[in-house]
Amino acid sequence: MLIFVGMYLPFSTVFAIFVGGLIKGILDLYTARRKYNERQLAAAENTGVLLASGMIAGEALMGLVVAIFAMFNKFFSNMLHIQRPLYIIGLIIVVIIAYFFVTIPLKKADATK
Repeated sequence: MLIFVGMYLPFSTVFAIFVGGLIKGILDLYTARRKYNERQLAAAENTGVLLASGMIAGEALMGLVVAIFAMFNKFFSNMLHIQRPLYIIGLIIVVIIAYFFVTIPLKKADATK
């Protein structure tokens, strides 16, 4: 099935799924090192799922905001006077989000005894 998903979806979507799996793998690595019990593992996983669900919902809402601006021919790149996109800023933001996707579930699991 993974091969068919890779053939059907664009690379940007497949890469986002890969990065999400990488973040989950890092979280699993930290939870294994800390030797959490079942309740702590469940708390960490549930918190991660809630964070990811919130990000998906936020992305959908921002898509609507961007569509409304595009409907009136207003684009963020024109408003901010950006000539070409700065991909390093996006990479920094992804690293910050990944950091929070690991630390917040770990803190929640530590609080659960």
